[in-house]
Amino acid sequence: MDLHNLLKKYENCECGQIHSCNVKDVRVGSGLIKEVGNILKENSFPKDLLLVSDKTVFAACGEITDSLKDFNVTTYIYDFLRVATMDDVEFIESLIKGKNIGVLAVGTGSIDDTCRLAAARQNKPLCLFGTAPSMDGFASDTAPIVKNNFKTSYKAKSPEVIIGDTKILAAAPVELKRAGFGDMIAKYVALIDWQASNLISGEKYCERVASLTRFAADNVFEKADLVTAKDEETAGKIFEGLLYTGIAMSFTGTSRPASGTEHIISHYIECKQLLDGITPNYHGEDVGVATLLVLRLYNSLLSLEKITGKKDDTDWKEVEEVYGDLKEDMIKLNAPDTITDGIDPRAIEENFDKIKEIIRSVPSYDQVKEAMEKAGCKLTYEDIGKSERLMREAFLYHTYMRRRLSLLRLLYLTDFKEKLKTFPLK
Repeated sequence: MDLHNLLKKYENCECGQIHSCNVKDVRVGSGLIKEVGNILKENSFPKDLLLVSDKTVFAACGEITDSLKDFNVTTYIYDFLRVATMDDVEFIESLIKGKNIGVLAVGTGSIDDTCRLAAARQNKPLCLFGTAPSMDGFASDTAPIVKNNFKTSYKAKSPEVIIGDTKILAAAPVELKRAGFGDMIAKYVALIDWQASNLISGEKYCERVASLTRFAADNVFEKADLVTAKDEETAGKIFEGLLYTGIAMSFTGTSRPASGTEHIISHYIECKQLLDGITPNYHGEDVGVATLLVLRLYNSLLSLEKITGKKDDTDWKEVEEVYGDLKEDMIKLNAPDTITDGIDPRAIEENFDKIKEIIRSVPSYDQVKEAMEKAGCKLTYEDIGKSERLMREAFLYHTYMRRRLSLLRLLYLTDFKEKLKTFPLK
């Protein structure tokens, strides 16, 4: 990846927004675990380092400490970290606060999310050493963190340095690779939702940034049959694709270019399961299943000649009952007004043909399902161990846990809303 030229292409964008990214150096190649120390020195990292990882990952990456012989390294190794919580963030903050220290996160997912927010809050340089092509947050400047069992995306920071050793990426567990594919395939729903919101509400949108996400998603989509292979070249290309979407998020300062309805459904499920003391699945597994569901819903709109707008008739008492212990955080996101209060339902009617064009601009449900089958991904709520009741609840009520407009949320302002109650979940 030629990071310098990529960033230069987005200077003075026609959309009028300033597209900046904190990432200064990206290295993807074979055997880079032996070069981590040199790469950090080239990027002027402090002599003192906090290395954060978990037992399983660290056991597979022991060589990394050999490359850090010129640094004073403190390690904090989690037994297991599937969910990044605010308690985790605050603990990592306590280890770096008031010190001239850099942070080296070795792992993916929750390890990275925790360090990204902690390093941002304490203004410390951060390097992510990715160990699996399993999620798209490596270059992102937001971090999904759970606080009081409610998952929220916090403004964090992109790492200054990202390193991917293709030997380690290729050897990652198959289930993590499949999760990464599920997370990438979700970008097609995110792009539909972003464009639909721009069309109906005027939300800021950048075609060039959206094209970067689309380029990354297409590249991974085309490699569906190679996702689980222990092939360094493929692993490296998928890792780079995941980096592109993270950079797209940094360019807009939000997760909008890479996260839509499918992610919010996944977050809803995760929060509900945390309340019940259940450890969530790998993020990309749930997101992939939600992506298929949402694409099937959106594709079903293509057979309609028209759609009729109507006033939002949300029963807020019912919503509060469904959210239960999560209702206080939900209410804060929907008061004093909701994301749809300023929208005229007639605009959805009048722009329905354009909405259908947006849906057609990405691969269809059938195409995505075929690709996920090739990659060996899980396809149904049963495959990811969810009950029909929980999946239906997430499908109908997820939208209230984010202040973000999606095409599905717009359907609440139409006569199609009643059909959502009986829409088949698989």
